[in-house]
Amino acid sequence: MKRGRPPHADLLTPAEWRTVYAIQHGLTNAEVARRRGISVNAVKFHVSNALAKLGLPDRRALRAWFRAPRSSTMNESKLGPIAQIARSVGDTAASEQWYRDVLGLPHLFTFGTLAFFDCAGTRLMLSSEGGARPESILYFRVADITAAHKRLTARGVKFTHAPHLIHQHADGTEEWLAFFEDPDARPLALAARVAPKATG
Repeated sequence: MKRGRPPHADLLTPAEWRTVYAIQHGLTNAEVARRRGISVNAVKFHVSNALAKLGLPDRRALRAWFRAPRSSTMNESKLGPIAQIARSVGDTAASEQWYRDVLGLPHLFTFGTLAFFDCAGTRLMLSSEGGARPESILYFRVADITAAHKRLTARGVKFTHAPHLIHQHADGTEEWLAFFEDPDARPLALAARVAPKATG
């Protein structure tokens, strides 16, 4: 009888997928550890396992790698409306209070250093990671981030981050992102909101 944990049905384990997405989003080992409530050594362990399983040489290659997990339900590669605008701020808590109480924007939720608001259907994300910067990021809604990534790559678009899962809501809905650059090397992003698989 074999001992230990049985092999996972997918290419990576759930913990490895979460770590890979965080690395693809540009987080350091320490930032991943803090967000996930695990040790830095555990993050290093997951990264090492993922690199070995995927046959990749380093974190840089990992950031460019993409494949959707079996549990995901993604599918029309046309760019849709602007789904989200990201604005960097110096202090998330102070900015959250100002945008909510002074400007009167409906507050959706706050996750760590990220605060989200609704602007008549377009989501505004405030982030204090890295401090306030002069540029905002436009996120284009797509139905199928895999197809959109493939189509734009074929057209010569330079992606700095492969499609990766950034958040899963309590109902199972997934939020996916992929960052790319315009001709002036300014950041843009694809955003996909994927409904959970139907059961029964």
